[in-house]
Amino acid sequence: MKLLNQSIKYLSVSIFLIVTIWSAIFYINMLDEIHDSIDDGLDNYKLLIIKRTEKDERVFEKKDFEEGNFTIHKIDEKEALGMRDYFTDTLLYMQNEDDLEPVRMLTSAFKHGEDYYRLTVFNSTVEEDDLIEDLFYSIIWLYIILVASIVLINNVVLQRLWKPFYLLLGDLKAFRIDKESPIPVVKGDTKEFKELELAVNSLIIHARETYANQKKFTENASHELQTPLAIISNKLELMLERESLDHENAEIVGQILQTIQRLTRLNKSLLLLTKIENKQFSENAEISINRVVAQSVEDLKEFADYREVKISVDNSSEIQVKMDENLASILVGNLIRNAIFHNIEGGNVTIILVENSLIIRNTGNSLPLDSEKVFTRFHKETKKSNSTGLGLAIVHAICKLYTFQIVYSFDGEHCFEVKMG
Repeated sequence: MKLLNQSIKYLSVSIFLIVTIWSAIFYINMLDEIHDSIDDGLDNYKLLIIKRTEKDERVFEKKDFEEGNFTIHKIDEKEALGMRDYFTDTLLYMQNEDDLEPVRMLTSAFKHGEDYYRLTVFNSTVEEDDLIEDLFYSIIWLYIILVASIVLINNVVLQRLWKPFYLLLGDLKAFRIDKESPIPVVKGDTKEFKELELAVNSLIIHARETYANQKKFTENASHELQTPLAIISNKLELMLERESLDHENAEIVGQILQTIQRLTRLNKSLLLLTKIENKQFSENAEISINRVVAQSVEDLKEFADYREVKISVDNSSEIQVKMDENLASILVGNLIRNAIFHNIEGGNVTIILVENSLIIRNTGNSLPLDSEKVFTRFHKETKKSNSTGLGLAIVHAICKLYTFQIVYSFDGEHCFEVKMG
């Protein structure tokens, strides 16, 4: 989840809880105030009725609610002394009304002369209930509008606040260390983003220096090592052509020449691997893997015939990928060469192109390879001295460069599958 979305989420949850609690407290307080107002009115009405009893004896004739908003009943002293004023909410039939209506009722006791009476006073709460209902829905709408408004405002504010960060992040994603791209700059005066800009720029400058040194070393090594190796090879070949060498010395010189040739291949492979990992190949174009496979099979035909290995190609699908043409040839060529080199006499190599996947199967050792080490540099399953142990490591590096997935499996035959899409 994006940092912006996380900030909005935490703020929204916090605001939701705060506003929810505030709304509940506000509603309860308003409800309590309305009830207090009704109760105060009933208390005043009670006092007025008691006061009327002192002047008008007819008040004691109110025995039911059909004649007014109160009733008076005579009670004994014990019941009166044990009674305390209490309020209740109930429903009553009102005059000129056919339906029950909500009322709030006060029950009290008072003494008149030597007698005790129970006084029941009520007040209709229809209007108050309507007010409470309107208040409830008003709070709900206010709650929704308030939460939505705060979340929306926070979203806009946070987007504006984090905009420099996301612009910097976009510049970093598009930044290429091997290109003369300008160093990303943070727009704005936010202190933390300025510190982030300084830290990122410091890392970029250091990485560029390291990359330039590695590139320079690679280029120098390519020239400075290959040249003397070529000279040594030429001189050794000249020595072998001389008739003055006896058989034993000629055999020793031949072994040295083979070692020099292996060292040359090893040097080229290491330099190639370094260039791939440094992403020094950027001439990408639409490449037909089918065409690359056909070319590689043609180039390795003599090697396969020498090893008595039969190659078959199944072009079930046409595979087009965008990558460097030289790396595509190296990727396919190394896999096919590996399948031929580690095969058995009279064995088979099957190449299948299907649904953006290149599958190369070959006969060979009856035991599976170590899937955790098969793509490791200098890892060898055999003791053959001609192998540099870098072929599959180069294949793996190319796949990693183009985010391809390469998988090894064994089902009686060794299988390498490169998933390109």
